[in-house]
Amino acid sequence: MNLKEPFVITISREIGSGGHTVGQMLAEKLDTRFCDKDLIRSLEKKFNLSMSAIEKLKGEKKNWLTDIINFLKPVPSAKALGVDPKFTQEFLLDVTSDDIYKAETEILQEIANEGSCIIAGRSGFHVFRNHPNHLNVFITASNAYRVARVMRKQGLPEESAQVLVKDIDQARENYIKRYTGTSRYDARNYDLTVNAEGHTEEQLVKLILAYINN
Repeated sequence: MNLKEPFVITISREIGSGGHTVGQMLAEKLDTRFCDKDLIRSLEKKFNLSMSAIEKLKGEKKNWLTDIINFLKPVPSAKALGVDPKFTQEFLLDVTSDDIYKAETEILQEIANEGSCIIAGRSGFHVFRNHPNHLNVFITASNAYRVARVMRKQGLPEESAQVLVKDIDQARENYIKRYTGTSRYDARNYDLTVNAEGHTEEQLVKLILAYINN
């Protein structure tokens, strides 16, 4: 990857691995745009959906045609996503996960067209697989490490953190498999896979930079 030309770095990560923080820090080091919640805000505006609603919709194995009442209840992932789970706003009933994926792809491509950027999640590894100047990174860690980090960051008891990690892992995997035809755990999707366990976020950023500059 050439840092002197417009580039895209995608950071795929497991919940609790610290990948979001790594992406932010890497963007600061490279003095480039970091995109995560910006994308969600764009989707909220486009579809009048809350962040939690979008994340849950993405994890469904089928189109959103099921029980709206249950869908409006607070979901476990809401707190981990940094939003208030007490969302009660109106929803557009004709919005499907297909619509969400299409919108995400369009927004991601628009962001990249504006210049270099670092994309956290959002199936970026697949969306930009043919980009002429890209790097796909996957950040992982053991389940125990991730649960412990979620407990510390979110102030959750161990049992709740374990459920949260499991649910979000499954939702994200369902989404990736449906729209990319691959698993997010397939190392062939990435140029670099790193284990966060035993490393600080600063060390992970240095590792990624070393790989880029090698």
